[in-house]
Formats: sequence, structure tokens, C-alpha cells
Amino acid sequence: MGIIHVFDHPLIQHKLSILREETTGVKEFRSLISEIAMLMCYEATRDLPTEEVIIKTPVAEAKVRRLAGKKLAIVPILRAGLGMVDGMLALIPSAKVGHIGLYRDPETLEPVEYYCKMPTDIAERDVIIVDPMLATGGSAVAACEFMKNKYGCRSVKLMCIIAAPEGIDAVHRAHPDVDIYVAAEDECLNDHGYIVPGLGDAGDRIFGTK
Repeated sequence: MGIIHVFDHPLIQHKLSILREETTGVKEFRSLISEIAMLMCYEATRDLPTEEVIIKTPVAEAKVRRLAGKKLAIVPILRAGLGMVDGMLALIPSAKVGHIGLYRDPETLEPVEYYCKMPTDIAERDVIIVDPMLATGGSAVAACEFMKNKYGCRSVKLMCIIAAPEGIDAVHRAHPDVDIYVAAEDECLNDHGYIVPGLGDAGDRIFGTK
């Protein structure tokens, strides 16, 4: 079964508290999303393999550790996931970025892919799917499915800022091999599918479309 990692770092929790506030404006909200994503990326990449190399400092030779050639890809779920990308790229600028757009069919209620563009070597990369909110889990489950079955990705992680228990359960039932990284696991979903207490619609608050 996949693991749920809840980050309790004081900086993440402080920024998340401001992110949740109803009065936080678009500019600050957007910055906070990026900053939290950067801090979470730091934690979520803790298991990247390293190798020992020898370098020359201005004083002497030194044995140091560098990343062992691991290739990474960030895949935001459109549109809200875009808000997390820049913060993550600030830490791992060599990562490539794919995009996946999903909407829910009003009759079947199943996620439908409307846009998908991936790096040509995506199957060779460790993929981190990002979306600020993990509510019902429908989009996340579908995104994991596409990355594994359509693109042949063997290593997939999911990184969200706030998650509902219902979404976590849905992802782990469908994809027990996918670890989930969140800044907060909230109480539940309300009748409209919003996370409680949550922060409202992340996409609207990032792009100022509410």
C-alpha cells in the first residue's frame, strides 16, 4: 500500500495557514502556492539516490555526493497544478514538465482527458504529479492511470497541498504503489465536493477567476 506523507514542517504549516485565509489576495496566494510546493519538493525528493564523486576544491580534492543521474518530471494537473510548478523547478531546474488536462463527464462522472503533452522520454523519468487539492481523488486516480498505462511510467508520486481522506483512500485503492505527499490532511468533503476546512477553489484563487 502506498504511503501518505504529511509534512509538519513549521514553515510549511505557517504558509499554509495564510494560504487558507479567505482574505488572502491573488498575488500572495500564488506566491504561497509556489513557496509551499518548493518546500514540499525538498521533502518529497529526500529518497533520490546519490553517488560519490571526487572534485577539486580551491584547497584539496574532496569526496562529495551528487544525484546519481536520476531523471525527474513534474506533471501538473491543469489548471491549478500549474501554480506549483515554478517553485519545484527552482529546486530541480533540470526536471522536464508534462501537462495533463482532465474534466468530469457530466453523465458518467468519469474523468476524461482533454489535453495531454509529455516529454518524449517520460517513461524513463520519475514522475511527480502535482495538484494543490486532492478532494474526491477522481482526477488524481485518472492521472496516475494515464502516466502508468498510457506512457509506461514506472515511478509515480502524487504531491498535493491539502487532501481529504476520501481522496487519499481513492488513490491508494486504485494505485497502491503511489506515495502521496501533502501539507495537510483535512476533515472531509462537503456536499459540493469541497474539502473542509480547505481553502476554496485553488484554481480560481491562483488565477483570480472567481
